[in-house]
Formats: sequence, structure tokens, C-alpha cells
Amino acid sequence: MKRLPIPEDVTGDEIDKDVRQELLSLPKTLADDVAKNLVMVAKLLDEDPEQAYGYSRVALRLASRVAAVREAAGFAAYAVGKYSEALAEFRAARRMTGSVELWPVMADCERGLGRPEKAMAMAGEPEVQKLDKAGQVEMRLVAAGARRDMGQADAAVVTLQSPELASSAVHPWTARLRYAYADALLAVGREDEARDWFARALEADQGGTTDASDRLAELDGVEFTDALEEADEADEADAAEDDGAQGEAGSAKD
Repeated sequence: MKRLPIPEDVTGDEIDKDVRQELLSLPKTLADDVAKNLVMVAKLLDEDPEQAYGYSRVALRLASRVAAVREAAGFAAYAVGKYSEALAEFRAARRMTGSVELWPVMADCERGLGRPEKAMAMAGEPEVQKLDKAGQVEMRLVAAGARRDMGQADAAVVTLQSPELASSAVHPWTARLRYAYADALLAVGREDEARDWFARALEADQGGTTDASDRLAELDGVEFTDALEEADEADEADAAEDDGAQGEAGSAKD
């Protein structure tokens, strides 16, 4: 596989210390090369997932026996919708580490592969009880999505009802959980409740991870216009009028 260019300001030192520890099993030059590719995956995963996927494949070719590399390759494949490939990488990483933290995303890969029943089965496995609170919330989100995939919209609403949803405390996952609940309520026609929960999601969404504000505006019948687009249209209209006026002036002279 062709190596992708890495900016000069990217160093392997930017990698997470736990990942750096894993890379100690490699020769130093190779470890630095792998680290730089993993840094590029992390930098590009949200803004350019295709590029991130490319860097992950390079890292995978260089160090396929490192769990962190398999995990990064899994997330990069997941980001571009290559769910079968992502699932294989996540399974490999799990075998290497024995950790259950990838269980929710593995279940979501099953959804992506059109197997929501498998995702639901995973939601009931003992591994879920070993997840931390964030992981359990993530698993609940995946299970609710699987319910909707199977046409069980009311069951999806019930699946999301939990102490974490009822809590007034705000955690990194709070906005997404409230948003998912609002969306599930809307799917079963409970619009007033959905609006309330979209508002609650917006309150908790300090990082702008959801489009709760847009969903609220949509429910309220508010339409946003692009000021720049309107200005361009006005300029075009003025130019057309000027051309028309010049044309009329030319006709008058003739």
C-alpha cells in the first residue's frame, strides 16, 4: 500500500500514552512511523474519514499485531461505512486486550450490516454489565436503534427510558441520549414531548454534537435563510437590472 504524506509538524509524541506504551514492542523507527499514522487517523476521522481510513490502512500494514492499531483501523472503517471490515478489526482488538469497551460499537456494526436482531442479542449479553456507565448508555442507544430498525418504534422509546435519561446531571453522553429519546418520541407521534426533549438535549449539548437546535426550529416552523446567499441573489438581481437598463439605453440611441 502506498504511504500517505504526513505533515512535518506531526510527531509520534502526540499519540496517547497508553498507545505509545503498546508501540514499545516495535523497533523505535517503526513505532514512530506507526504513531504518526495513528495521529493522522485521529486528526482526520471526523473531518475527512476517507483520508483517515487511508492512514489507518498504512498503520495496519506496519503493525497489525498491535491492538491500538486494530482498534484505530476499526473506527476508521466504521466512519466510512465499511461495517464488516470494522467489525473484524474490533473483534481482533478485543481478542488481543480482553476488554469489553468495544462491545457497543461492535453491536452497531451488526446494525450497519442489516442484522439488528444480532445487535439486540448483544445488548443482553453479560459483557454489557462489565461496561462503564458511558459504555452502557452507548449500548442502550444502539439497542434503541436496533428496535427502530426492526420497526419496533414504541419499544425503542421504552429502551431509552433509564435513570441516566431521568438524571438532571450532564455527562458527555447526556445530549446524545436526550436527543435519541426525542427522536424516538417523534417517531411515534408524541410531538410535544419530543420538542421538550430536543430542548433538554440542546441544554446539555455544549459541544454541538447534535442538531437539536435545528430539530427544535423545524418543530416550531422556523425557517432559516442564508444571509450570504440572499446577498448574492440581490447582487445578481441588481446586475440584471443594470444590464436591462443599458440594453434599453442602447435601443433608445438606435
